[in-house]
Amino acid sequence: MLTAALVAAGYLSGSLTWGYWLVRVFRGEDVRTKGSGNVGATNVWRVYGPRLGLPAAVLDTAKGFAPAFAATVVVGHGSGVLAGAAAMLGHWRPLFLGFRRGGKMVATAGGAFLGVAPLVGLTGAGVWLIVFGLTRYASVASMTAAASLGLWAWVFGYPWPVIAFGGAAGAGVAFLHRANIARLARGEENRFELRRGRVSRPGTSA
Repeated sequence: MLTAALVAAGYLSGSLTWGYWLVRVFRGEDVRTKGSGNVGATNVWRVYGPRLGLPAAVLDTAKGFAPAFAATVVVGHGSGVLAGAAAMLGHWRPLFLGFRRGGKMVATAGGAFLGVAPLVGLTGAGVWLIVFGLTRYASVASMTAAASLGLWAWVFGYPWPVIAFGGAAGAGVAFLHRANIARLARGEENRFELRRGRVSRPGTSA
């Protein structure tokens, strides 16, 4: 019963659509009509710059961290994995947007792993930074970092639920980036600008 309540709380936490709300409050716009149409932090940053992108990234990470950490501390790794996975599901199909498309789960997955398995989360973040620094493709960095989570969970000796969670998270992130993969194959994927927001037509950015 306790685990079920923590999983429900994880989904509700994941459903907090910070990117959508920040843009709505501070710019009076619907981020779903800008860039890729995604409500996640990457699209918010790409379109509006770090003033909105950075808080969106922090909040999207926190909404994965909080339920996963609480469930891990109160019950254990298995419950933490389920709560973190529920937060990721909520970010993808948020209750507060009527279960319509949300974000691609990257920051929320990172937060979930920081809560369940901090060494894995931190190492995954390091992989993201290295790949992003080398390529300037947020999508490539996100997929590479997510794909590495299961490996790091095994290397650091975490229990099997965390290892399985890493594999599932990597697969889920790759699935949600399938349009990016197609653009990469065509040489049409946009590199990411850290400082300057750029409003682009829907469907053109990561």
